[in-house]
Amino acid sequence: MKRTEIAPGVHLLWDPAPKFNRCRISIHFAFPAKRETATAHALLPLVMERGYADCPDMTQMTKTLARLYGADLTVDARPFGANHNLCVSATGIKDRFALEGEPLTREYAGLALGTAFHPAFVGGVFDPEAVGIEKQMLRKALEDEVNEKRIYCQRQANREFFGDSPAGIRQEGYLEEVDALTPEALTAAYREMLETAQIELLILGCEEAETEQVKDALLRELSAVERRPAPLCGNMAMPRREPARKVECFDTVQAKLCMLFTLGEPMRPDQIAAVRLAMALYGGSVTSRLFLNVRERDHLCYYCASSFQSFTGSMAVNSGVEHADAARAEAAILKELDDLRNGPITDEELEDCRLSLLSGMAGIEDSLGGIETWYYMEVLRGSGLQTPDEARAALRAVTKEDVRAILRQLSLSVSYLLTREEGTADV
Repeated sequence: MKRTEIAPGVHLLWDPAPKFNRCRISIHFAFPAKRETATAHALLPLVMERGYADCPDMTQMTKTLARLYGADLTVDARPFGANHNLCVSATGIKDRFALEGEPLTREYAGLALGTAFHPAFVGGVFDPEAVGIEKQMLRKALEDEVNEKRIYCQRQANREFFGDSPAGIRQEGYLEEVDALTPEALTAAYREMLETAQIELLILGCEEAETEQVKDALLRELSAVERRPAPLCGNMAMPRREPARKVECFDTVQAKLCMLFTLGEPMRPDQIAAVRLAMALYGGSVTSRLFLNVRERDHLCYYCASSFQSFTGSMAVNSGVEHADAARAEAAILKELDDLRNGPITDEELEDCRLSLLSGMAGIEDSLGGIETWYYMEVLRGSGLQTPDEARAALRAVTKEDVRAILRQLSLSVSYLLTREEGTADV
């Protein structure tokens, strides 16, 4: 993978990926999350995906994609710590497989660039009808959050954990702001994104000449934008604190428990291999301590798993438990962490987890999406574009003490429990 700066705040990542019969063109816009525009940026990908100036409705878009041998166009957004990312991506078969010699790569570039830079405006703003429809969809998603208790518990724990820090901004949007969001406000948020975002153009599966054409087309679009790229927020971590234990009551069959831990300092890129193995040993695999001991041996939960967020130096442990077992489950989760920190780790369990991770990582280069996700995450981490081969080699070198060093840094900050009030009947 080659990465070069092609304009201030704009980089090209290119890989010809010759083993694939498809190619992919993606434009990533990354920018610091802001509280005042969080709901607008949550709505933006929903509206942009409906069509653009030359293809302004979903019917025309569907016909266009079908004509291009079933090409795919997506617009999605996701948070990365205190930064927000919006990605426009077009994927389809390579030019040489076109039955009549159509210039497919040029068509894919037109789709991606048109969607990113030429939205379907009406009177200089996003189409009010499209905005109204997608506001309903966003409102419904935010209203339904409480119905998916696992997600709700995680997000409530995050709000307690991050508080007013930049990583605490609700990048899925705020329900109370949806109705008041206007096409004008959405358009202003969109234009701010074009002007301030760090832009990564990822081109996978295209020849060098085709890549140059797409790059030049992007630069032509950017020449019409008054760019003032803003630096991204770096890796962060919440400070250590006395654990906060929060309880929220719902009349449900199963209780949900989310425990959040902090490193207390930003994670360094060179720690990622040890973090991966530590998570696999603790709660990220079917051979982990949480799965084998808390779930299988002690029968204290229906599920129990750990995950790590490198951009915020935080670990989450999510579990579904019987209401009466919540306190015992929390104690068992903490005990397994303490045992890994200070007790024996067998060679067998270490190697089982290592081999499981290596097996999963062997498939990274088996899809264009996997390659894109890997290298874009490397860009955001600032880790110097470590290749999957280099990451696998680093994982093979991780020792038991490396794992313990990571786990010993983690301290509990928040324990958030969704449970039933005493005496409430099952539903």
